[in-house]
Amino acid sequence: MTTSAFDAAAADFTALGEYLWGPIGVATVAAAGLRPGERVLDACCGTGASAIPAAEAVGADGLVDAVDLSGPMVDELRGLSAGLPQLRAHQADVTTWDTGGYDVVQSALGIFFFPDMTAGTEHLISRAGRVVFTIWRGDAMAAAGRHLGLAVAAATGTAPPKERERSLFDRINQPGTYAAWLTERGLTEVAVTTHDMRLTMTPEVAWLVVTGSGYRGALAKLDPGTVDTVREHYLASLRADGVTELDATTLIGTGTTAT
Repeated sequence: MTTSAFDAAAADFTALGEYLWGPIGVATVAAAGLRPGERVLDACCGTGASAIPAAEAVGADGLVDAVDLSGPMVDELRGLSAGLPQLRAHQADVTTWDTGGYDVVQSALGIFFFPDMTAGTEHLISRAGRVVFTIWRGDAMAAAGRHLGLAVAAATGTAPPKERERSLFDRINQPGTYAAWLTERGLTEVAVTTHDMRLTMTPEVAWLVVTGSGYRGALAKLDPGTVDTVREHYLASLRADGVTELDATTLIGTGTTAT
């Protein structure tokens, strides 16, 4: 998924946050065990689902540097966090972020977007004493992408998309394999918690899952009328398959750096 997909999704990303990103961000921050006055790096911050509760947790004497590649996402976050001066939002590549000495580095659903997931994650680990990285478990959210792909094909008269090539993420998206991978990155006291979540797929929420996430990239080159047709096919496909809720379960991995 490209940065442009997230640029376009910024406003709906916030709207979807009420149902999806917000609860996941809060769970991520809870696992971090933040204390007043701590310094936090929030990587791939989006519109602040984990950065805002982190800023509230560390208080006025703390600091949260929230970093994302998407300018519109960062702009949205700046508006949402206007009353939290301890939160500083930056448009930047967090895989080359050179500030260190943080108490905690956290990333809610971000590390699997890195061009090199391992190298990017190891760079984040080098920035802090404790880490909290949240990823999807297994095929969570995959049903939405599958039905969207079929809808775009039906609306445009094109062939359905090919199955996504398997990646490192597919090999580590279960509790045991994820814990082993984090341990291989040099972390100690590694723990992985499963955060079970199901998203009720009303028509409004089901479409927000598309327009308020990286899935929006599938609509980028379509005219408004075709997008409307995609929406109709997508919702009809979900109904035909009996999809009334979406698996949004995550794995929250925590650990401590060896230094």
